[in-house]
Amino acid sequence: MVGSIRRMAVLVAAVFALQLVPTTSAVADPPANSWAKLRMCESGGRYETNTGNGYYGAYQFDLPTWRSVGGAGRPDQAAPAEQDYRALYLYRMRGWQPWECATKLGLKADADARSKRKPTYAESAYMGGSGTPPPAPDPNVKPPWPGVVYDYGDCAEPLKTFQLRMNNFGYGFTGTGCYLDKTRQAVLDLQRANGIKDSGLLGPKTWDAAWEGKPPR
Repeated sequence: MVGSIRRMAVLVAAVFALQLVPTTSAVADPPANSWAKLRMCESGGRYETNTGNGYYGAYQFDLPTWRSVGGAGRPDQAAPAEQDYRALYLYRMRGWQPWECATKLGLKADADARSKRKPTYAESAYMGGSGTPPPAPDPNVKPPWPGVVYDYGDCAEPLKTFQLRMNNFGYGFTGTGCYLDKTRQAVLDLQRANGIKDSGLLGPKTWDAAWEGKPPR
């Protein structure tokens, strides 16, 4: 009898413990640096972008997509916080699929991708949009080496500076600030023209060569 009571007590305790375990997994949105990379690749990080190609704002919404997530007016005319919110809304509806840059950058979907959960503005506040970035520096004036070796998939303001400088050699960059195929080719061309190991890494020697070395052939 005592043994039966003990077994019953253990069973009740186990059932009670199971009831305390959460039945749903935690959800999480992409980190702020993933959104920053996406904005830089899509629009150079400029919320007011309108190049006349039918895509608008920092996240390059077309109008049907913007309206599908409740956006009003034109994306480029909306406040940065509004654009961030609609981008998070779209991500929760469709994941990274609407953005070609997300594939190029290798951004990974998480538990909230396609979750269909409508976000709140408080949930999108972390995305870090702050409006128009400072104007690009004069590409003919060599800036200090930024102290970072850049590789494929990186996005940063100094990369935009490098890209705009390489336009002096006919590359035609728009200055996205993201190191993708075209930037890699420019880096390799510059390295080969200046006797630098053609690693494809944008390090200090390659940075200096963009302003002080031989132009790519």
